Amino acid sequence: METMLTVISVISTVCAIAFGYAAFNRNRKKDEETEGKATGTILTELGYIKGGIDDVKSEQREQRKTNTEFVERLVAVEASAKQAHKRIDTMEH
Repeated sequence: METMLTVISVISTVCAIAFGYAAFNRNRKKDEETEGKATGTILTELGYIKGGIDDVKSEQREQRKTNTEFVERLVAVEASAKQAHKRIDTMEH
């Protein structure tokens, strides 16, 4: 009877170890899958952010170009107005 109880105890211990190891592997796989999904989501969001930043930079370059063109035109208009004022002043005298 004692031998039978010892055998049952040993079998129970081995089964507990085997089931514990199986549960550990299953949970590890689920953890890795969850971590992979989280990492993929983060990388996707970073891609969207990078794309948005690239768009903002492009718009900023275009705006800078437009501003430069306006400044050039303004300088030309100011020079023309200065010449016109000189001619008007000459005509008045």
